[in-house]
Amino acid sequence: MRTTLAGGRAPAYTDRTMRTFDTATRSDWITDRVLRGIIGTALALPYKRRVRLFGAMADRVVAPAAGYRKRAREQISMIWPHMDTAEVERLARACCNNFGRTMIEGYSRGEYTAQLADTQAYGAGLAEIEQAKAEGRPVLFVTGHFGNHDAPRHVLNRMGYTIGGIYKPISNPYFNEHYLGTIKDVSGPVFPVDREGMGGFMRWLQDGGMATMLFDVRMKKYPAIPFLGHPAHTSTGLGAIALKTGALIVPYFGTRLEDGLNFDVEVEAPVAPTTPEQIMRDVTDRLEARVRAHPEQYFWVHRRWG
Repeated sequence: MRTTLAGGRAPAYTDRTMRTFDTATRSDWITDRVLRGIIGTALALPYKRRVRLFGAMADRVVAPAAGYRKRAREQISMIWPHMDTAEVERLARACCNNFGRTMIEGYSRGEYTAQLADTQAYGAGLAEIEQAKAEGRPVLFVTGHFGNHDAPRHVLNRMGYTIGGIYKPISNPYFNEHYLGTIKDVSGPVFPVDREGMGGFMRWLQDGGMATMLFDVRMKKYPAIPFLGHPAHTSTGLGAIALKTGALIVPYFGTRLEDGLNFDVEVEAPVAPTTPEQIMRDVTDRLEARVRAHPEQYFWVHRRWG
């Protein structure tokens, strides 16, 4: 999540790593064609086999080549310095497998939704969001890079809740073009992190809409909030948005089950609307509890601590 509010207005956002089709490189085009080929081949397989295969490919091929498994080992060892080396390796590999499964589940669209058809959401927050919907009060769901963060959105959409979102475009414009389809067709509208997108996102909430945000992205200019015992710079934008719009702040999580295909979807009790920083401390604590319970499902491949 890359957003802040100043004076109640959506911020300007500029990312110089973003490329357009005019500024894209030949490498962008080649990378996209390779990824399209891999994804297209996987999509030709039956759903369950596809998910298992893509998880294995991410663990055994993509993660070692891209340095993801090494990064996962480094961050896991930082959090648990006395953990046995074999256990660190097991968690790193399981993380990469989950990362691959999550990616191809997004591309599977209707089949992924069908896989979740029997999944029942539960938790203290269900009654709260039902009441908010009846009253026309906005709801801001918050989650992290854990399990499959989109599973709750699929399940709640089936239950009659239309949930929008916000996303950071991928720097490769060719890949971003088809990646966007994996998130925009799930439920409500999705908005890019730029001035126009943030304006649309704010209007969606102010009109009583529901939306989801991932908050566990490192942003150095924001406060360092303790996460798993180490300071992690965390944007306070989510808290500011919630306070500005009066949205109910509801953490939810999709935890992958042992079969690797289904999920436990819990909608937690809302977080108190205090201050932007305290809200982020509270939602960080919620995510930390999930990671400690299922460390193999956290996305250790992204640089949360730098």
